[in-house]
Amino acid sequence: MSLAIVNSRAQVGVEAPAVTVEAHLANGLPALTLVGLPETAVKESKDRVRSAILNCGFEFPARRITLSLAPADLPKEGGRFDLAIALGILAASGQIPAASLEKLECLGELALSGSVRAVQGVLPAALAARAQGRTLVVPKENAEEASLASGLPVLAIDHLLQIAAHCSGTQLIQPYQAQGLRHRPDPYPDLADVQGQQAAKRALLIAAAGAHNLLLSGPPGTGKTLLASRLPGLLPTLQETEALEVAAILSLTSSSPLDRWPQRPFRQPHHSASGPALVGGGSRPRPGEITLAHQGVLFLDELPEFDRKVLEVLREPLESGQIVIARAHDKVRFPARFQLVAAMNPCPCGYLGDPSGRCRCSTDQIQRYRSKLSGPLLDRIDLHLTVAREATSLNCQPDPLDTSARSAAIVAAARQLQLTRQGCANAFLNLDGLRLHCPLNSTDQQWLEHACERMGLSLRAAHRILKVARTLADLEGQPHIRRAHLAEALQYRPAA
Repeated sequence: MSLAIVNSRAQVGVEAPAVTVEAHLANGLPALTLVGLPETAVKESKDRVRSAILNCGFEFPARRITLSLAPADLPKEGGRFDLAIALGILAASGQIPAASLEKLECLGELALSGSVRAVQGVLPAALAARAQGRTLVVPKENAEEASLASGLPVLAIDHLLQIAAHCSGTQLIQPYQAQGLRHRPDPYPDLADVQGQQAAKRALLIAAAGAHNLLLSGPPGTGKTLLASRLPGLLPTLQETEALEVAAILSLTSSSPLDRWPQRPFRQPHHSASGPALVGGGSRPRPGEITLAHQGVLFLDELPEFDRKVLEVLREPLESGQIVIARAHDKVRFPARFQLVAAMNPCPCGYLGDPSGRCRCSTDQIQRYRSKLSGPLLDRIDLHLTVAREATSLNCQPDPLDTSARSAAIVAAARQLQLTRQGCANAFLNLDGLRLHCPLNSTDQQWLEHACERMGLSLRAAHRILKVARTLADLEGQPHIRRAHLAEALQYRPAA
């Protein structure tokens, strides 16, 4: 048979569109033509494949070979198609049965010796292959990652000869068995390590229970970073679909998706980070910090030190939960449903309002410092809290009543109420959800409206106050929002 077809997968953002590798052998002078929008690494695959086939003891056909990567209008990148191309040539030349490739999807880069090297983006391809009911062939180094897609048959190989023998029926490869690495992540730091700061711990509990954004402001050394690093330990365990989303994103980068499986991510970019580093980008769009923080926490320390233009790009993802990176010929969509936690000093020196009175910043300096943060961005942060300096005590012991485990149990109960009632955390309620799940009696509604008018708050801020009040009611197990919940939610919102 002079024509063979092998299934593979490309990588476009967090998606893995199907690619059909077609190999055709025709009479004529020996040549190899590769079509289908291949970039440089894909074009070079013909030389890797030729050497791999010869070094494995197979015959490289001395005929006119045409390789087509379909669909033709989808750009192909990387060495992930090497294995599929090699198998296509072997099947087209009759050295392995072409019928044995029908139910397989192949990913892998070939070395000149025929060994198979690991590639990135295997988990999205595994999820797509599972949906199609096919078996996935991957390098052995990627097998554990691919096995996260439960129910998918995975064939792990480290050499071209193995899959060739499997297709020929001479030595079948048994489906890979997961090694059980899914539940061994290091725990996040415990909340009991934080000395005092009861008001901040309360705000942290509310933020975790409703997935609300949080801004901590206070002098240096008051525990802002310490508090923020404890938030992931309070959040509920990721559900399987959420954990797979997180692992699929990490699969696109050099990070291993198994490192903290199935924990929520915690990302802390430096304030010198550029816009593309934060939201993603590049000529070949890659995920940024907000996508790597999907289903987890994005912590921005020293918030005013970030470039204002960089911070402004956060506004749309905070509302939509995704980021679209547009290029001349394509658009790539990355998920970005993260929880923003930020920390800042009240003034350039950091000691404005400190009882010691050591702040010497002028009014103009303070105004310029705070003007680095735009009103629309601050409006999207639900909880604003000033963290005061605690009395110094070097002999403080961890509080057994303020552990992360105890707080996480409270948060989990509140989140379960929200999922049962509306299917999402309170912070993600839309306008219809607010009307349905956050009703107020006429007296409380009028009271809240007057309070927002006096404080100069926007309608968006009023909606976020309602969401926080709904979370406060859930923490108490109350079916309805009360005046006390509204009053506490207002305390976390500064006047305009």
